[in-house]
Amino acid sequence: MAALISENFRFLSLFFKSKDVVIFNGLIAVGTVASQTAYNVFAFSCPCSPERNYMYGLAAIGVPALVLFLIGIMLNRNTWNLVSECRMRACRRLSGPAAFALLGSIVGRAVVAPVTWSVLSLLRGEAYVCALSEFVDPASLKDFPLGYGRRTMALFPCRGVPADALPFWGDIERQLKYESQLLGWLLTGITAISILLMLCLKRCCSPLGDQQEAYWSHFRSSESQLFQRTAGVHAKMLAAQSVKSFFGFVALDKEDREQLEEYRSEKRISSSQWNQITGVYLYRENKGVPLYSQLHKWTVSLTDNSAEPPEKEMEVRV
Repeated sequence: MAALISENFRFLSLFFKSKDVVIFNGLIAVGTVASQTAYNVFAFSCPCSPERNYMYGLAAIGVPALVLFLIGIMLNRNTWNLVSECRMRACRRLSGPAAFALLGSIVGRAVVAPVTWSVLSLLRGEAYVCALSEFVDPASLKDFPLGYGRRTMALFPCRGVPADALPFWGDIERQLKYESQLLGWLLTGITAISILLMLCLKRCCSPLGDQQEAYWSHFRSSESQLFQRTAGVHAKMLAAQSVKSFFGFVALDKEDREQLEEYRSEKRISSSQWNQITGVYLYRENKGVPLYSQLHKWTVSLTDNSAEPPEKEMEVRV
């Protein structure tokens, strides 16, 4: 049973690693759906007041979407690679197409949550109904009582209107939800078409074949995981040496002690070496041999005696 569970976990781990971007975007979308639903159930409350309705409804759709977009930008590693590249090298290695591809990658991943939020808000319709109820023309409603204007229309989402006008709330809500859901489906269609066009453009402009693209993806994933794991051990080793030199001993648990004994190293990494493997990476080939990452390029340069520049510089690592 333990072996079966272990195999199942290993299969799931491999699946998530091979589909990391899709799974990550899916989890973001699911989390956004849950957050939007909870907000509508527990927090959304239309003020039912002229002018405030419009501001509140638009804020309920737009402000969370903006916040989610900014969070997506901040959590994207490519954002900080671009910042490091511009800080250290003034973006000299970034051509126009490369910069466009990199920014497209950053923005493309960051819009998953805000687009999901906006689409769900429009499909549910509560915020749109709240925002635009005051702008419904009473003359467009058959047999609507005379003498009621914008102030009365703004009260409809709270059902706070006179009794003779209340029966028309169903027609008003139906009309506004129709408009809201139409906008939601249009946004969904535009987003789907945009994603398709961007993927087609990326594939058409890429100099790599499908198999090499898949290999490059596996390489990046493996290198990132190994680098982070090794960096953690190296940092712990250096920290242990510093603590021991200060106190004369270091309190390590059994696992840390075994790990530090197994991977003992005195290597110090200079700032120039860190800078060489940091920043935006452009896919390169040197004499027909692919260089898949900044670290890979640095490693090859240690053993390559050729001073010739790379013969090809192709696309941004995204």
